[in-house]
Amino acid sequence: MGNNKPTQRDRVLQYIRDFGSINSYQAYADLGITQLATRIYELKKRGYEFDKERVKTRNRYGDKTHYDKYRLIGGNNIEKSETIDTFA
Repeated sequence: MGNNKPTQRDRVLQYIRDFGSINSYQAYADLGITQLATRIYELKKRGYEFDKERVKTRNRYGDKTHYDKYRLIGGNNIEKSETIDTFA
């Protein structure tokens, strides 16, 4: 029997399709994914291409900080209903 539950990689791709980009806070708050960079790395190994933007900002204490924001690029999008194979 197959497992039709979306993987974290599926969820990251769908989030980017729905909202245009994703960062680590959004991945954690909205999807429960704590290792976004690892999921992006796995997707890159599968042929997906991403644009990574380093966003500089200040935290609530006024300290300088930064985070990465990822966008899907290229013509390698899969259909929304299609899921990615899970790792063996």
